[in-house]
Order: sequence, then structure tokens, then C-alpha cells
Amino acid sequence: MKAISISGLGYVGLCTAACFANKGFKVVGVDVDEEKVKLLSGRGSPVYEPGLESMLERAVERGMFFPTTDVKAAIDRSDISFITVGTPSRADGSIDLKHVESAARDLGSAMKDKANYHLVVVKSTVTPGTTQNLVKPLLEKFSLKSCGKDFGLCMNPEFLQEGDAIRGVVEPDRVVIGEFDERSGNILEKIYRDFHQEKMPPLIRTNLSTAEIIKYANNAFLATKISFINFIASLCEKVKGADVDLVARAIGMDHRINPKFLKAGAGFGGSCFSKDIKALMSFSRKSGLKSSLLEDVLKINEKQAMHMVELAKQKLGELNGKRVAILGLSFKPNTDDIRGAPSFKIIGRLLDEGAKVAVYDPAAMDNAKKTFGDRIIYSSSPLDALTDADCCMVVTEWAEFLRLVPDDFKTRMKNTVVIDGRRGYDPEVFTKELDYVAIGLG
Repeated sequence: MKAISISGLGYVGLCTAACFANKGFKVVGVDVDEEKVKLLSGRGSPVYEPGLESMLERAVERGMFFPTTDVKAAIDRSDISFITVGTPSRADGSIDLKHVESAARDLGSAMKDKANYHLVVVKSTVTPGTTQNLVKPLLEKFSLKSCGKDFGLCMNPEFLQEGDAIRGVVEPDRVVIGEFDERSGNILEKIYRDFHQEKMPPLIRTNLSTAEIIKYANNAFLATKISFINFIASLCEKVKGADVDLVARAIGMDHRINPKFLKAGAGFGGSCFSKDIKALMSFSRKSGLKSSLLEDVLKINEKQAMHMVELAKQKLGELNGKRVAILGLSFKPNTDDIRGAPSFKIIGRLLDEGAKVAVYDPAAMDNAKKTFGDRIIYSSSPLDALTDADCCMVVTEWAEFLRLVPDDFKTRMKNTVVIDGRRGYDPEVFTKELDYVAIGLG
């Protein structure tokens, strides 16, 4: 079994490391953050993802996962290195490749004195041409070696969903391998065949740039589906009796459309969709192409979060002095990730309107405190958040929120205005007992 190293122990790197280590691969994880490496060595996890911490703990105990800050040690102890560092957005929306550049330089320097052939795999999301025109030259410059002869190079995009990432690694819909040459692709394919065994998913082998575009096209299309159904939701709200949930269910039965990502709500968040769409728009502009469709996808998404506040104002009038309960802070359930979360946009607007905001989330409360400090109220439970509230907004569809019944709201709230931003409740039940409004419900 080959040994692998992973440069960048963020969300993607850790999930990849944990799954490979628990499948019998020796994994060396590299990160520049000494505190993170120390935490991982002590069997902790810096990110929340169901099942991840226990998998990392088992891997460290069994000696299958070794976190370090030493890139040279990682190269010496592995045959393949994955680059999984972050690619944040610049102010203009373009991609910032500083972490990818740094990882390529460090890997190149570490490969300089290695006699054996080594495969480098870019897993970070990078714009087309980056692997060929940036990573390859840096690896060659700092290793003094030749790509294709002395080392291999692949681009292997990830398609993980936060909250369900372990399944995404173990049971992906497909594996995409962008290869510099056939030898590089063959080695990476062998790794995945060893990993998946008889459950090998569909495999696509292509060139480096096509693999890079596949990642962006994938995320842009999913975001477009969400914004499309949110546009239809806005239309449904203006038509008496219309319900976007039924519209989505019906069109989702068309095999050409598929029901996934047709859930109307308060908008998408997370670190990927908005960032990747902005990067794709920036790349398109530089390539001489207009990106009006993607611009509208982002505009509709931004509007959805503010629409939640407008619905509250329609019910309560001025929000100054009103107490609003926010159920859900993370951008989706089963994660503590608040990057791009609609809840933060909503809270910011509510505070500007003079509202008192009480929040609850099973995982993301500490992250919220770093942003809002003592400007909002941190509740101990969903019911605590509802106490004396004039309005409740359900922003994240955590399972414990969806188990609430009308009496939970009626016995706690001052005014029983409930704004369902994730369409988690049965409108026929809730409209009979509460002042209930929902995204996409006419």
C-alpha cells in the first residue's frame, strides 16, 4: 500500500486524510499552523464534521496518520502528495493562489534531494491553467527536476459536501483525474482503485485544464439550480395558493432536471459556491466572456437572505425593539461552518433595524461570538431562543429544529410569527395555529 502526504489540513485535507488513513493508507499531514498540528497530534479536530474526529483519533492511535509541519519529512515518507490548501477570494472576486504557490514551492524544495519518482496532485480548487502554468513551473524550479521524467503531476478536484463529507470521500459520484501525462494518471488511478476496491466509482481521465474547469462548472451549476428555484419561490409568493415545494417536487421528477438542489430557502452559503462563482466570473472577464448568468445567480442569492427580514417587517412593521429568534447559524446542518452563511447577513440587517436578536445553533455558537460579541443573545436551546420572541426565523434546517411543533412556539413566544426559511414545516399544520409564512408559499 502506498503512503500519501497531504499539504493543507483544512476541511478537505482532513476529511481526505481521515478516510485514506482508515482505509489502510499511511498518511502524513502537513500544515504551517503549529497549533493545529498540535491539536491533531492530541487526537482533536479543528473542524466539525460528523464522524471526522473519531476517524482522526483512530488513525493517530494506530499510527496511520501523522500530522507535522515538516514538509521534507512528509515527502520522504510518502509516494504521492496532495495539495489541499485554501484558495480564497481577492476583493475583486479573483482567486488568491498564494497558498497554492507556497505549497508548490515547499514541495519542490523537499523533492530536490529525493531520488525516487514522486507524484504531486492538486486537489485545491484553482482556475483553469493554474496546475500547468503555475504549479508545474514552481515544482520544477525548486526541485531542479523535470515534470514527467522525475515527478508526476495531476489535478484531482474534490466535490465534498460539508455535513456529509466522509461519504463524499468514501462513496463519491465519480473520480476526476486531470493528468500531465499517462504515467501520472495511471499512478493516481491505481491509488483510487486500491482505496475503493470493488466499489470503484465512475472514473474520468482528462487533461489538467479540463479537470480544473469541471470543478467550477459543477459548483456553478448547483448554485444556479438553487438561485433558479429561489426565483420561482419569489414568484409563488405573489400567487395565492402557490407552493414552491410542490413545484420543485414536480419538476424534479423530470429525469433531465433531478430533484437535488431544488430546495427553496434563505439562500446558499459556505466557502465554495460564492467564492468559486466569483473566481469563474473573474476568469471569464479576463478571457473576454460575459458572465451575466452567474451575476444573476449571486444577486438572487444575496436577495434571499434580506427577503427574510422583509417578511418579518411585513408581519411586525418596524423591527426596532422587537425580539427576533434565529434558529440556525451555520450555512447548512451538520457543520459549524459560518462562512457566507445567510444567518450572518440576516443578523446584521436585524441589528441595523434595531431588533434584539437571540440565536441558537447546535455547533456554530462559538463562531458567531467571534463576529457578534455581546451584540446578540446566545441561547441555551431552541426553546430558550423562542422565549418572549416577537418573531422566529428558521435559517438552518437542523433536525432538532424540524422536530418543533406549533405548541413549542405558542407557549414561548410573545407573538407567534414564524418565518420558515428552509421549508421544514408542514404549512397546512402551522398556518392553522401560528402566524406562519415561508419562502415560496403564496
